[in-house]
Amino acid sequence: MIFQVMGAVLAALVVKFLKGGGAVVPLQPETIPALLAEFLFTFALVYVVLNVATAKSTLGNSFYGLAIGFTVLVGAFSVGNISGGAFNPAVAAGISVLGLSSWANIWIYLVADFAGAAVAAGAFKALNRAEREDVRRLQSRDQPREKREVA
Repeated sequence: MIFQVMGAVLAALVVKFLKGGGAVVPLQPETIPALLAEFLFTFALVYVVLNVATAKSTLGNSFYGLAIGFTVLVGAFSVGNISGGAFNPAVAAGISVLGLSSWANIWIYLVADFAGAAVAAGAFKALNRAEREDVRRLQSRDQPREKREVA
């Protein structure tokens, strides 16, 4: 996560340098709609990523980038004008460095994005039985000690 934020800040600084520091009016989102928009689409993005890129049932899927990309696209078009469409704390840092969003609003992105990601991870674990079975098997006391420590 730290490297994502560092990359976003660095990229934002490069863009500011290349664009010459033109005047930008920062987005001033309304708190509740922005929190809801960021939460919902962060949830959607994380849930899609977990299902298409990490789930055992989609092993060998070479089209996961398409599903992830379209999720971001739909989110950006749907709620971009409400919250700025960050869906990631690193992106929120980047848009704040660029001046596209005020630093005073970064808490909206942090709260909504971390909450949406946590709820998506919980939903993924709750709804994907195969993933839960592997965790139970790895934590089982019936396995030899060296097999449990490998995971």
